[in-house]
Amino acid sequence: MNTPILDALKKLKKQNSISFHTPGHKGKNTLINWEDYIPFIDTTEIWGMDNLQDPKGIIKESQELAAKAFGAKYTLYSINGTTGGIYIALSTITNPGDKILIQRNSHKSVYNAALLNRLDIEYIYPKYNEANHIFTGINPEDVEANLKKCEDIKVVVITYPNYYGICSNIERIAEIVHKYDKLLLVDEAHGSHFVFSKKLPISALEAGADIVVQSTHKTLVSFTQSSMVHVGTDRVDIDKLMNMSSIYQSTSPSYILMLSLEIARAYMEREGIYKLEEAIYLAQDTSNKLKAIEGVNVFTEDEEDTTIYDKDPMKILFKLNGITGADLSKRLMEIYHIYLEMSDYYYALALTTLMNSKDDFKRLIKAMEELAEEKYTEIQPININMPKPNILVPIYEAFYSDKKAVNLKESIGKISASYIIPYPPGIPLICPGEQITEEIYYYILQLMDIGIEIVGFIGYNKEKILVID
Repeated sequence: MNTPILDALKKLKKQNSISFHTPGHKGKNTLINWEDYIPFIDTTEIWGMDNLQDPKGIIKESQELAAKAFGAKYTLYSINGTTGGIYIALSTITNPGDKILIQRNSHKSVYNAALLNRLDIEYIYPKYNEANHIFTGINPEDVEANLKKCEDIKVVVITYPNYYGICSNIERIAEIVHKYDKLLLVDEAHGSHFVFSKKLPISALEAGADIVVQSTHKTLVSFTQSSMVHVGTDRVDIDKLMNMSSIYQSTSPSYILMLSLEIARAYMEREGIYKLEEAIYLAQDTSNKLKAIEGVNVFTEDEEDTTIYDKDPMKILFKLNGITGADLSKRLMEIYHIYLEMSDYYYALALTTLMNSKDDFKRLIKAMEELAEEKYTEIQPININMPKPNILVPIYEAFYSDKKAVNLKESIGKISASYIIPYPPGIPLICPGEQITEEIYYYILQLMDIGIEIVGFIGYNKEKILVID
């Protein structure tokens, strides 16, 4: 039997690996033994099982329980992940032709939602912290300046927290957005756990966001591709939300995914909330122990950077002197079977959740102690601040335009018709409608030279890029 995916998953299972990446359940059961239920619960909308497109029974009740737990006025299950949730949320609070303000380091789903809904984009830029080589937060005053400058902006989209766990002052941003009578959509993909502990940053719903999308599978315990859309204020039309949900979600939604969302909520209302408190302590203790290892640096704060309003302690951002974050992540995986969430030139990121055990943290500390004893040559310092684009054509016009494929060097001066996205963290460097400048060309070469994967090239050798013909 030729089953390459199954074979790879069996191999992964046998490795006894440590997961410091998504999904948040870390391969462990919560409340029920899933092996006893799958595939028997993979059902459809038979009598008594309700319908996500028009919930009136058990799904309606389950979503109401979720809304109560997360502090929402209304909650919708998204079985196409936060990507689908972003599509639903943004299309609910905009109309084609509207203008939105988004931070440049938004996830690709925000850009695609703008493309699908034919929205015009204005950008706000996070601070690039040169001392620590990371993108930090959004300055609330920059949000206000943009709203003053462009009065026709209808919606502000903020990512909270960012991929590194850094939180902008979301309460102040919500105040400003509502002062100008705009709507605030928060991509809280990595913050679904915030509401369950006072030791964590404030949740976006508590801060006053109008609509919030969370990846329940990332930091809580539901299955991959299961998320929630939470309505926070009366400014959101719930009837339109349901209409948009029927457009972007399958007419055959997975009951396995919906159940996993329900289990995630129910688990957090029982033992999960206590396990979260223990996990916060373990993550903070691990950060302190990693800091004590010579040559290891852990980013926790920068008092001079006012855009860092708070930070999620569950995300451990660390580096080892003399080695790139990508190489460090690779060594942890190959030698110790410790899999991290992401790595870049400088840092590696361990995404911890309430399902990580004490032994998980001990193995990470021991591995770093051993790796720190090796001798490394210093890495060449580089500036990873992304060049700012020249937007010449609306994103939706460029995407649907006539295109041609050219080599990267030939693309200088031309207008991109596709995305160029470094992974991680999946933030577009170039979007459709933006000019490929010489500065961007050399920046891409630099990323490729240090081993960062670039998604968006086409052709047999992935050496060509689509531009407007």
